[in-house]
Amino acid sequence: MAIGKSQIRPMPNLATWIRQKDAKSFRTIFAKHPEIKVWNARTRNVPLDDMDGLLLSGGSDISAEFLRQDVPDPSVLDGQNDPERDRWEFQAVQNALSRGLPILAICKGLQVFNVALGGTLKLDIQGHNLPDQKQRDVQPLRNARGAAHRFPKVNSAHHQAIEQLGNDLEVEAWAAHDDIIEQVRLRNYLFGLGVQYHPERSRIYDSLFDDFFAQLESTNIGNRSFRAKSRLQRSPESFRGEPGFPSRSATSKLFCGILRLRFAPLRMTMPAIL
Repeated sequence: MAIGKSQIRPMPNLATWIRQKDAKSFRTIFAKHPEIKVWNARTRNVPLDDMDGLLLSGGSDISAEFLRQDVPDPSVLDGQNDPERDRWEFQAVQNALSRGLPILAICKGLQVFNVALGGTLKLDIQGHNLPDQKQRDVQPLRNARGAAHRFPKVNSAHHQAIEQLGNDLEVEAWAAHDDIIEQVRLRNYLFGLGVQYHPERSRIYDSLFDDFFAQLESTNIGNRSFRAKSRLQRSPESFRGEPGFPSRSATSKLFCGILRLRFAPLRMTMPAIL
């Protein structure tokens, strides 16, 4: 059966910055959702205003210049900071929040999310970056009763953590042995979830990604409707310069050409006036 144009839906656009070393893990996740178009800012320019959601992934420590606190001992930072990435991610968070887009923040992404909302970090903690914690789900959690996603143990490996919560964030899970924050959600927001662990590394977290991508698809539909309505409300003049719409000069030349063709015969038949 032929599919009409009205039945073909544009792919939802997902903005992210993913390191090369993490690409394999995320590739498995994205393979389950071929309907999502992933824009990796590490390798291409991302038109943020056209995005339908934001994924903040793991990475090196946030550069000191973007933190909302003093750094008395810079040596506690891992030394592999990426200011270009940090600048892009903080801009992307503000863009997403201003438009109500779904946000999933992982590991460093949780810390970026928290700082972007006015929070601060514990710059160096002990006991949360052991080899077994990186790939195995061995970190026991204490979960809030109202958390939508609750996992008894997670694969959390990090040397920094949330200290002061950002505005409107609420805690959904803590490390069971020392209450280090492992999961937060943004209040009164459609989907704003941050986790300190790595859900891309294990299939036990598939429900979390399924929920996020469902919100992404829903946002995509809403954004398409809004853009279509906006185009209908625009004046014809505002479309000038867009592909397929003639420029003012082209329109003027066309109009003058029509006038010449229309009145040329009249000039040929009119008698000369002496």
